[in-house]
Amino acid sequence: MSLMFLSLRLIPVPVQAVVLSTVLDLFFSRDDSLTPLLKGLEGRVFRIYVRDMNTIFYMGFRAGRPWVHASFDGDADVRIDATTAGFSRLCFAHEDPDDLIFQQVLKLSGDSEAMLYFKKLLLAADIDWERELRAGFGEYFGRRVARAAKVLIAADAKVSSASHETVRRCLKQMGIPDRKRFEAWLVGVEDMSHKTSCMKARMTRLEQAVQTRPSAVKST
Repeated sequence: MSLMFLSLRLIPVPVQAVVLSTVLDLFFSRDDSLTPLLKGLEGRVFRIYVRDMNTIFYMGFRAGRPWVHASFDGDADVRIDATTAGFSRLCFAHEDPDDLIFQQVLKLSGDSEAMLYFKKLLLAADIDWERELRAGFGEYFGRRVARAAKVLIAADAKVSSASHETVRRCLKQMGIPDRKRFEAWLVGVEDMSHKTSCMKARMTRLEQAVQTRPSAVKST
């Protein structure tokens, strides 16, 4: 699906980094409410890997301003890993980063405090990438990138739906119960386990009563 973004391969990564850095710097400079979160990320460096494009960016924060470079001489605090479709869902579809992380669409690893600040920044910023690209680099460029991202998101959703349907059909052919039947079976197992525990408790009480009864008769 990243075929729609293959033209980006023709643009050198340092140039792409300049575009990203310009958009982020312009956006954050206009919103003072994000200053506390930016301060929390001061000196932090993020390694961003776009798997299907085999592209790596480094993003950092210095003096309350973001920067994006194609290389970095040092160790990153956080690693971010996703496909083009995954980053498109984050940037252009404005999906919750926690949901994308839970779905394994977006993978984060590294310093937990930096990751927490970064997720808070993503939620608070809610950047309109189409508007920012159009404002910074022209109507034609911004519109084309946004359109390609939206097509990619739709294609990704279609493929995902088709994959789930294929798996469902395969499981059905193998005689494996679907989710609804499996959940009903789990409820039955839990109910049987509860009844078994109750029966075991009653048997224990009866055994104790039988063991104590002869001694009670003997003592009389």
